[in-house]
Amino acid sequence: MSHFEVKNLHITAEGKTVVGAASFALHGGEIHVLMGPNGSGKSSLLNAIMGHPKYTITEGKVVLDGKDITHLPTEKKAQAGVFLSLQHLPEITGVTLTSFLHKAFRACLPEGEAQKGGDPNPAMAERASITPLDFYKMMEKRAKEFAIDATFLKKHLNAGLSGGEKKQSEVLQLLALLPKFALLDEIDSGVDVDAQKNVFAVIEHLRAKGVGFLLVSHHANLLKHIHPDQVSVMKNGKIVASGGKELVEKISTGGFDAVS
Repeated sequence: MSHFEVKNLHITAEGKTVVGAASFALHGGEIHVLMGPNGSGKSSLLNAIMGHPKYTITEGKVVLDGKDITHLPTEKKAQAGVFLSLQHLPEITGVTLTSFLHKAFRACLPEGEAQKGGDPNPAMAERASITPLDFYKMMEKRAKEFAIDATFLKKHLNAGLSGGEKKQSEVLQLLALLPKFALLDEIDSGVDVDAQKNVFAVIEHLRAKGVGFLLVSHHANLLKHIHPDQVSVMKNGKIVASGGKELVEKISTGGFDAVS
């Protein structure tokens, strides 16, 4: 089983400490929820883990399956199996979602994976050689399985999409790339009720396949869709409480001031 761990992470941005001594562990197939008031450091933590140039990790480390990946380039972290969904997604005109995902799908093959021990690995070899048309057909089928609008695949990346549509586009990326661990920053924000069901259906589907999730959210109603293995609360750059879904229920009635 895959294992992802953040150990005593200290993060600065523009010379200011934004996260101090953050630690958590996540196994494949688990869902952890990270909550906290605005400005508490949740997005900073996720961005720094993935290597955003605005953030500097000054202490601590990020470990994936026993390997220190703290200072690997972002693309190498993605190739190793870590996925980040940003809170605010950039729009890239001129590149369709299918084109983008097809390249990412092939690029996320671990180095040397298509050839192990001198013998071809059929699954990896097929992945490496899949044509854009066959990839589109595969993704169109997966979109329909989860009632996600397959026309997203033909649209330019995030261009002209509402906030909720961008989130559904992100879960299509999850279905394509099948990471070991997914860090999702407010994946339920701006998503209507029906689309929210689709988003969490994908998350539960991938969870059953062994993907681990860290979900940043402000919404206590996420308990209607998932049953998290752990909930953590972040304030002023530090994780101040950890527990089960009872923490979410406590926040829903008393706000973040009820948690210390």
